[in-house]
Amino acid sequence: MTEGEETRRGVAGSVQSVERAVSVLEALARSGGAGVTEIADEIGVHKSTASRLIGVLESRGLVDQEKERGKYYLGAGILRLAGAAAIRLDISQESAPVCRRLAEATGETANVAVLDGDAAVNIMQARGPAEVAAYNWLGRRTPLHATASGKVLLAAMPTAVRESLLAREQQRFTARTVTAPAALRAAADEVAAEGFAVTREELEAGLNAVAAPVRRYDGTVIGAIGVSGPVYRMGEERLSELAESCTSAAGELSRRLGFGS
Repeated sequence: MTEGEETRRGVAGSVQSVERAVSVLEALARSGGAGVTEIADEIGVHKSTASRLIGVLESRGLVDQEKERGKYYLGAGILRLAGAAAIRLDISQESAPVCRRLAEATGETANVAVLDGDAAVNIMQARGPAEVAAYNWLGRRTPLHATASGKVLLAAMPTAVRESLLAREQQRFTARTVTAPAALRAAADEVAAEGFAVTREELEAGLNAVAAPVRRYDGTVIGAIGVSGPVYRMGEERLSELAESCTSAAGELSRRLGFGS
């Protein structure tokens, strides 16, 4: 067997395992609970194969077992995944009108971003009337340390997670990009205290941005809403005004998501 054939066979085996694992979860969702033999029959595999699949899913909290009856059922890990998906769907749906109003009020491009691993991803955008050719940020992953939305999300992270991210070398995009861990820690503390973040030509020369945190019903920061625009329109004298607009929009979106209601 050639190396290429081995690789293709290995990939095929991995895909089959994923498909079978998903089939286990779907079978448990339909039945509400089942034993190994029932699951094996349901997905058409040998009992030992079903047992291995269940073991992996159980180790990740996606499947749990009733100790007395021996049946398996969906675990709390499923709720964690479903909750994360629901949060992203909720903020995406609820943010559209708020984002549009913020863009109209400020004249600048407004965006809503959420955390995506070690970056911020923009899930909503509205173009302001002052823009002639707005840059499309929708769907783009942007660095946490060099964007206003990213700094909001960075400030809201648990300390241990934030420290792990800051321990890595940060990329410099412009002469004004903040990369030193100590300076980024100080910036995160400032964002937490003031309730908004500002970046001044830190991602792109000539581009400034302001953002404020969006919270879900329990107060947890799940996103950021803000505006970005050219320095000649978003100079120092206007940043405070825009910070108030972003904070107000963030408050409105947070209320739509159940915070403070």
